[in-house]
Amino acid sequence: MDHQSTLHQTPLHPLHVRLNARLVPFAGYDMPVQYPLGIMKEHLQTRSGAGLFDVSHMGQVVVKAQSGNYADAALALEALVPVDLLGLKAGRQRYGFFTNDEGGILDDLMITNRGDHLLVVVNAACKEADLAYMEAKLTSCAVNLLEDRALLALQGPRAEAVLATLWDGVSAMKFMDVRDATLCGAACIVSRSGYSGEDGFEISVPAEKAEELAQALLDHPDCEAIGLGARDSLRLEAGLCLYGSDIDTTTSPVEAALEWAIQKARRTGGAREGGFPGSARILEELNNGAARRRVGLKPDGKAPVRAHATLFRDAGGREPIGEVTSGTFGPSVESPVAMGYLPADLAAAGTQVFAEVRGKYLPMTVASLPFITPTYKR
Repeated sequence: MDHQSTLHQTPLHPLHVRLNARLVPFAGYDMPVQYPLGIMKEHLQTRSGAGLFDVSHMGQVVVKAQSGNYADAALALEALVPVDLLGLKAGRQRYGFFTNDEGGILDDLMITNRGDHLLVVVNAACKEADLAYMEAKLTSCAVNLLEDRALLALQGPRAEAVLATLWDGVSAMKFMDVRDATLCGAACIVSRSGYSGEDGFEISVPAEKAEELAQALLDHPDCEAIGLGARDSLRLEAGLCLYGSDIDTTTSPVEAALEWAIQKARRTGGAREGGFPGSARILEELNNGAARRRVGLKPDGKAPVRAHATLFRDAGGREPIGEVTSGTFGPSVESPVAMGYLPADLAAAGTQVFAEVRGKYLPMTVASLPFITPTYKR
């Protein structure tokens, strides 16, 4: 069988072909890594104007309690995530993660209170496992993968202006707001969020209307189609984790510097403190710190240091102390950028470490994250 024929295609696949995208296999899908504009220009376009990404490979999952009561669904899902969902207001979204019994991360997700149910957006590579996990654990809820919807991400300082040409309600939205909107005659769900460090939106749209909506957004002079290549450099400059690279089943939320996503209601006192997988380890690390931390890293030279490079305390390569988990060239900061894990006592900004690259030990400096200043509309 032809390898390409085994890959899934998103509803926007015909558009990618028409736009001459370079398609690559990603998480089981045939996805655009770049368009003729090229990764560098696509990245800078998103930082200065607006960029449109196809993220339809991600899973959109509805979790609804059999009682039809939001609080019942929220409490059920809270047993799987260290996030305050009971206190999440209708029309608001939170970042969270599934944790395992060892305190590691099974996947990171976006969770929305949709009034009488939760909408959970999961990563493409984890979609089937996450769905099976929720179906097995959330026995008091109906769990449904929305297979008839696409997901578009519109990101950048001109994103609001671009979307406003189709819907005038956009300007009232703040970061992490979620609203229903009719776009190109389609019933859409719009969240003010994204994965670039810029202001922007993620739009859930019926699959049959996805191409029409995408084209309407691309018809705006400030908007260009953006591929996975620029998506990766944008999120790395913004200090955002990629599941499977920067976080996985072996990293805890505290090690990953994601403790900001664990609200007070799940940390201190009351019936809902802990009550999630791995809570003993995670709460202990919240109180006393983790042995290692995810940090930003800037190579001293011009060459990027890629994922899996081993980190050392000195240039002699005598003592391995950590690993680079993501690394590339940051077009906005005009220098290479990376993230990785170091022992807590070496995690302070300004600390020098060395990365082994092809037998050489290259100096890197621990840097504060993010590398750019985010422009979320608070």
